[in-house]
Amino acid sequence: MRTCLLLCLIACGSSTKVAPPAEPSAAPPAVPASASPQSATAEPATGTPRYDATTFFDTVRMRGASFSHDGTRILVSSNATGVFNVYAQPVAGGAPAQLTKSTTDSNFAVSFFPADDRYLYSVDGGGNELTHICVAELDGTAKDITPGDKVKAQFRGWTKDRKAFYIATNERDPKFFDLYRYATDKYTRTRVFSNEAGFQLGSVSPDGRWLSLTKVINNADTNVLVADLAAKKKAAPKLVTKHVGTVENRAGEFTPDGKKLIYTTDGQGEFTQAWSYDLKSGKSAVEAKANWDVDTLGFSENGKYRLTITNEDARSVLRLETKAGEAVTPKDLPAGDIVDIEIDRNEKQMALYLASDRSPADLYVVDLATGASKRLSSNLSPKINPEHLVESTVVRYKSFDDLEIPALLYKPLDAAPNARVPAIVWVHGGPGGQSRVGYSDLIQYVVNHGYAVLAINNRGSSGYGKTFFHLDDKKHGDVDLKDCVFARKYLASLDWVDGGHVAIMGGSYGGYLTVAALTFEPDAFDAGVDIFGVTNWLRTLENIPPWWASMRDGLYAEMGNPATDKERLTARSPLFHAKNIKKPLLVIQGANDPRVLKAESDEIVAAVKKNNVPVDYLVFPDEGHGFQKRKNNIAFAERAVSFLDQHLKTRR
Repeated sequence: MRTCLLLCLIACGSSTKVAPPAEPSAAPPAVPASASPQSATAEPATGTPRYDATTFFDTVRMRGASFSHDGTRILVSSNATGVFNVYAQPVAGGAPAQLTKSTTDSNFAVSFFPADDRYLYSVDGGGNELTHICVAELDGTAKDITPGDKVKAQFRGWTKDRKAFYIATNERDPKFFDLYRYATDKYTRTRVFSNEAGFQLGSVSPDGRWLSLTKVINNADTNVLVADLAAKKKAAPKLVTKHVGTVENRAGEFTPDGKKLIYTTDGQGEFTQAWSYDLKSGKSAVEAKANWDVDTLGFSENGKYRLTITNEDARSVLRLETKAGEAVTPKDLPAGDIVDIEIDRNEKQMALYLASDRSPADLYVVDLATGASKRLSSNLSPKINPEHLVESTVVRYKSFDDLEIPALLYKPLDAAPNARVPAIVWVHGGPGGQSRVGYSDLIQYVVNHGYAVLAINNRGSSGYGKTFFHLDDKKHGDVDLKDCVFARKYLASLDWVDGGHVAIMGGSYGGYLTVAALTFEPDAFDAGVDIFGVTNWLRTLENIPPWWASMRDGLYAEMGNPATDKERLTARSPLFHAKNIKKPLLVIQGANDPRVLKAESDEIVAAVKKNNVPVDYLVFPDEGHGFQKRKNNIAFAERAVSFLDQHLKTRR
């Protein structure tokens, strides 16, 4: 998968506060699988029930999948209480046991310990992305094993013998992550790699000797290297991906026998392929390729199974096969997007999440011997009838230069030529992100309330080849903005859309394009909803979080260097041209956002107010770059639809 360099709308865990684990409870984070949806009570004249934001966000969000040492439970994260906490889901089915009970900072599951019921989890301070790794002990106490006010930590996996695990932290140098080996008993640790050259850390080989690394040269050129952790004398890492020109390479995992490293590369065509590097011979060979990006190639513990994931037109497609190359097809899985796959150490069962536009990510477990699948959660709010939700349609429209732009179109159930609806152009985060098939509480809520949504994959989006991906390099707020404008024209061509009432909306980089649209194309849209979008590129690029230093050159190649590209960055920063804004704007911001500082939103709101243009502003003091808490997502969704109703529907 191509790197989403700066502003992807993602939910990141991190913190210096440790929430102690609670005694197991029977409170389920998800609706039992046997529950049946109920119809909404509010029924408008159009015929489709309208659900309120609280009902939509009663849908449970889950992530993570780590099997317990005995294979009977799966460690997961769930926001069933309104704040993410850690749960143990029985493989046999039934209600999960709640393990942490934080009411403030989100707690995210990392991994069960391999021989007992201890587990690792991560926590940050209100979305500040300073992630800490904590151990939940058997006696119910919690221990932060990565302390420090400014420390950011990342779990990097277990050793083959499971007597230790790896964690990367930036405590020695805020800019770079070093790798530490922690003992499983007393958590004593040893630094095994000092990262002094700005590498991105990959995986450690099963024998503990090799560490894979990625070195960013620019946003189109990266190298994969391996460092010998067992070398008696310090030596420079060995280059794996020798090449001429610009090629993007990314380190993957080592094969179970430790003889080869898997990596992805776009050096052989438009799309990324999975290749292997033989550590002894130094030879590379292709392992998997397709007419789409190969995002992942991985293996079960001892190599009995191999899985490949490709990104096919905004949806992940899984291919599972045995070591002998025989396909393994799980039974009874509905169609959808498969994510978060985990095969247990005994290679007997596989956990995965499956989502679709009308169904949030639900946890399934697959018996690998028989292929039988079991659904362990039913996360859609029981008050919502899935028949009232909308499936997206993959469409393509032509932009200003006849380039075809892929997009996902959501049509309200009641929309028709004699009942035209207003519309929203939705822009994803990035640059380099992708609007993908899958459940979105926010999009479904907006569509349910009578708005068409066109979630575009403007040029520069990932998933459509490297040429498409780089078409917006140092052209942000220009060619990609024109793709947004032509998205409106496409919507206006649909006989069931009210083409005279169209807004633009997006998060993170999509928030930037929202404000850029109102600034540089002031007549193109009728309103905008900006979710923590950049408005001053100079400040954003000068204040990137220190732990992003390994990607700095890539960021500058993509966006521009504030020291040398000041004139262009100023020209495409909405803040310096805010006098042009004349259409209503809603701005949403997390106070703890380390990527897009709150000052960005403060200043654009103040500037628009000077224009005597309607502007609304909502700040969450306990959120960062992406909103985790249910109450905040409800407040945000309600404010957004109220704003859209006021400026698109009441003026029709």
